[in-house]
Amino acid sequence: QVQLVESGGGLVQAGGSLRLSCAASGSIFSVNVMGWYRQAPGKQRELVAIITTGGNTNYADSVKGRFTISRDNAKNMVYLQMNTLKPEDTAVYYCNYRRYREYWGHGTQVTVSP
Repeated sequence: QVQLVESGGGLVQAGGSLRLSCAASGSIFSVNVMGWYRQAPGKQRELVAIITTGGNTNYADSVKGRFTISRDNAKNMVYLQMNTLKPEDTAVYYCNYRRYREYWGHGTQVTVSP
Protein backbone atom coordinates (compact mmCIF):
# COMPACT_ATOMS: atom_id res chain seq x y z
CA GLN A 1 0.00 0.00 0.00
CA VAL A 2 1.06 3.55 -0.72
CA GLN A 3 -0.35 6.62 0.98
CA LEU A 4 -0.23 10.04 -0.66
CA VAL A 5 -0.90 13.31 1.14
CA GLU A 6 -1.12 16.57 -0.79
CA SER A 7 -0.67 20.07 0.59
CA GLY A 8 -0.24 23.61 -0.67
CA GLY A 9 -3.52 24.35 -2.37
CA GLY A 10 -5.46 27.54 -1.81
CA LEU A 11 -6.94 30.67 -3.31
CA VAL A 12 -4.79 32.90 -5.48
CA GLN A 13 -5.38 35.70 -7.96
CA ALA A 14 -4.74 35.23 -11.66
CA GLY A 15 -1.05 35.64 -12.41
CA GLY A 16 -0.05 34.38 -8.99
CA SER A 17 1.85 31.28 -7.92
CA LEU A 18 1.32 28.24 -5.73
CA ARG A 19 3.48 25.27 -4.85
CA LEU A 20 1.88 21.90 -4.24
CA SER A 21 3.60 19.15 -2.30
CA CYS A 22 2.86 15.44 -2.09
CA ALA A 23 4.30 13.14 0.53
CA ALA A 24 4.35 9.44 -0.28
CA SER A 25 4.67 6.73 2.35
CA GLY A 26 4.28 2.98 2.60
CA SER A 27 5.62 0.40 0.15
CA ILE A 28 7.49 2.72 -2.21
CA PHE A 29 9.44 1.10 -5.03
CA SER A 30 12.77 2.71 -5.87
CA VAL A 31 11.63 3.04 -9.50
CA ASN A 32 8.24 4.62 -10.00
CA VAL A 33 6.32 7.40 -11.67
CA MET A 34 4.65 10.14 -9.68
CA GLY A 35 2.62 13.01 -10.89
CA TRP A 36 -0.20 15.47 -10.63
CA TYR A 37 -3.65 15.30 -12.14
CA ARG A 38 -6.54 17.72 -11.79
CA GLN A 39 -10.30 17.66 -12.01
CA ALA A 40 -12.42 20.73 -12.53
CA PRO A 41 -16.17 20.73 -11.77
CA GLY A 42 -18.08 18.89 -14.46
CA LYS A 43 -14.93 17.72 -16.20
CA GLN A 44 -12.89 14.53 -16.30
CA ARG A 45 -9.67 14.15 -14.38
CA GLU A 46 -6.73 15.13 -16.57
CA LEU A 47 -2.97 14.84 -16.52
CA VAL A 48 -1.04 17.90 -15.40
CA ALA A 49 2.51 16.57 -15.14
CA ILE A 50 4.38 13.39 -14.34
CA ILE A 51 7.98 12.65 -13.37
CA THR A 52 9.97 9.43 -13.16
CA THR A 53 12.50 8.62 -10.46
CA GLY A 54 15.13 9.35 -13.12
CA GLY A 55 13.79 12.86 -13.58
CA ASN A 56 12.07 12.48 -16.94
CA THR A 57 9.00 14.69 -17.15
CA ASN A 58 5.87 15.09 -19.22
CA TYR A 59 3.45 18.02 -19.12
CA ALA A 60 0.01 18.80 -20.40
CA ASP A 61 0.21 21.35 -23.19
CA SER A 62 -1.98 23.72 -21.18
CA VAL A 63 0.63 24.06 -18.41
CA LYS A 64 3.91 23.89 -20.33
CA GLY A 65 6.10 26.87 -19.53
CA ARG A 66 4.07 27.75 -16.44
CA PHE A 67 4.23 24.66 -14.21
CA THR A 68 7.28 22.72 -13.08
CA ILE A 69 7.22 19.27 -11.52
CA SER A 70 10.08 18.06 -9.36
CA ARG A 71 10.77 15.37 -6.82
CA ASP A 72 13.02 14.41 -3.94
CA ASN A 73 13.51 10.66 -4.16
CA ALA A 74 15.20 10.44 -0.76
CA LYS A 75 12.17 12.00 0.91
CA ASN A 76 9.53 10.41 -1.37
CA MET A 77 8.20 13.85 -2.16
CA VAL A 78 6.91 15.33 -5.39
CA TYR A 79 6.24 19.01 -5.98
CA LEU A 80 4.36 21.13 -8.48
CA GLN A 81 5.41 24.75 -8.84
CA MET A 82 2.59 26.63 -10.55
CA ASN A 83 3.29 30.09 -11.92
CA THR A 84 1.23 32.54 -13.94
CA LEU A 85 -1.93 30.84 -12.77
CA LYS A 86 -5.13 31.28 -14.75
CA PRO A 87 -8.79 30.93 -13.70
CA GLU A 88 -8.99 27.82 -15.89
CA ASP A 89 -6.39 26.18 -13.63
CA THR A 90 -9.04 26.04 -10.90
CA ALA A 91 -9.52 22.41 -9.94
CA VAL A 92 -8.86 19.77 -7.33
CA TYR A 93 -5.28 18.60 -7.80
CA TYR A 94 -4.47 14.97 -7.09
CA CYS A 95 -1.14 13.33 -6.48
CA ASN A 96 -0.59 10.02 -8.25
CA TYR A 97 1.86 7.15 -7.80
CA ARG A 98 2.32 4.33 -10.30
CA ARG A 99 4.37 1.16 -10.07
CA TYR A 100 2.52 -2.10 -10.79
CA ARG A 101 -0.48 -0.47 -9.07
CA GLU A 102 -1.84 3.03 -9.02
CA TYR A 103 -2.56 5.14 -5.97
CA TRP A 104 -4.19 8.53 -5.49
CA GLY A 105 -4.17 11.17 -2.83
CA HIS A 106 -7.34 12.81 -1.57
CA GLY A 107 -6.67 16.00 -3.49
CA THR A 108 -6.10 19.65 -2.71
CA GLN A 109 -8.23 22.51 -3.99
CA VAL A 110 -6.66 25.21 -6.14
CA THR A 111 -8.84 28.22 -6.89
CA VAL A 112 -7.66 31.02 -9.16
CA SER A 113 -9.75 34.17 -9.12
CA PRO A 114 -9.89 36.50 -12.17
